[in-house]
Parts: sequence; C-alpha cells; structure tokens
Amino acid sequence: MPDFTDSVWTRPPRTRGDQPSLTREQIVRTAIELLDAEGAVGLSMRRLGTRLGSGATSLYWHVAHKDELLELAVDEVLGEIYVPEPGDTSWRIGASVLANGMRSALLRHAWVIGLLGTRPTIGPNAMRMGNRMVALFTAAGFTGLELSHACALLQSHAIGAATTEAAIAASLQRTGVDPVDVARRLEPYLDRTAADNPDYDRWRREVDQANQNPYVVFQEGFAFGLERILDGLELWLGTRKA
Repeated sequence: MPDFTDSVWTRPPRTRGDQPSLTREQIVRTAIELLDAEGAVGLSMRRLGTRLGSGATSLYWHVAHKDELLELAVDEVLGEIYVPEPGDTSWRIGASVLANGMRSALLRHAWVIGLLGTRPTIGPNAMRMGNRMVALFTAAGFTGLELSHACALLQSHAIGAATTEAAIAASLQRTGVDPVDVARRLEPYLDRTAADNPDYDRWRREVDQANQNPYVVFQEGFAFGLERILDGLELWLGTRKA
C-alpha cells in the first residue's frame, strides 16, 4: 500500500521522449468507463489493458499502480463540477451550484464516494475547484479556518446525500425492484407495526408515502437541506459582521 502522500501528482513528470502512443487521457477515460460499469473492484490494470488493446507497458509508463490510476480518475470526475467565479453571481447561488454539481457528479460516478479521503485530493481539477471555492467564500466574508469549515459543511451535505441515494439506487438495480413500488411493498409490515409507532404511522399516511417517487423526495430533501445550510451560514456571517 503506497504512503498516503505518495501521490501521482507529486511524482516528477516523465520525459516525453519514450512516451508510448497511448495517452494518459485515453487511459483515464477508459478506466472511468470500467469504474462506472463495475466499480473500483472491477478495475484492474490487466482488464484496462485488454480493453485498450494495449500491453501493460503502455499503462505503467503513465501510472505506477492502480492507486495512481484511481487518483487520476477521481480528479477527472472532479473536473465535471463547476464553481462560479466571484462576481459572476451571489455567493449563495455559487455555493448552490457547487453543491448540486458535486451531488450530480457523485451520482454519475458513485465509485468516487468510497475513494474520497483515501488519498490527497490535489490534482489540477481538485485544486481549481478548491481555488474557486476559496475565492467565492472569501468574497462572501469568510476567513481563516472558518472558510474551510463552511466549505466542508457544504461538501459534506452533497457527499452524504449522494452516498445514500447511490447505495439505494445500486441495491434496487441489483434486485430489479421499481423504486416507486418500494414503499408499497413495505406497507403490510408498516401497517402491522403502526400501533407501536403511532406518530410515524400518522405522518406516513399524511404524506402518502406509498405514492411518493423516492428520487423526487431525495432531490427535494437535498434542496431543503442545502437552503437551510446556506441560511445558517448567511445568518452567521451577518452576526459576525455585526
């Protein structure tokens, strides 16, 4: 297992003289296709080489091992997340765009969730996103470690929401269950336990849980939580300035 700070990004760049015809971009793009289809466990250097129609030598010229390849793939996904520049919009809208973009990217590439925090996130796309976030929150009035805490709070909401939704989506896909039908299938059990949980049962019937599309509920819940987080941060900023 490589050292935590032994990153593909800190390794000195190789000279281009002996570079094989296969490019790093081709390798990463194909790796992401495999990861999206089968997750991190389905990716191996051998399988990747086979799909690319190339020997392992071409792969190892660009990456020393699978962990480096995963670093490259994670950073490529982070490049899909847009963060507005300060001045383009208000900090609240900018923060909302970031959080929604992060949730969407993680739902498209759920394998990234299990890799966040396992290695330094210091690739060019990650650094660009971090720089934009610092600029956006600095313009709003955040400073020092409080800026870091505010950004972390926003990202944690996006990651947490995506984690739950991706896990449920994967489970339903494996079992072939219609997501809209889940609550209906559980109704007989919930009816039997209603007497022991009267408050929950009353709420369940009030919102007609059996006829709710879970993915719509996930989206609405994420938006509700995001707005409350931004409300809290805005209130804190106002109190601090006062």
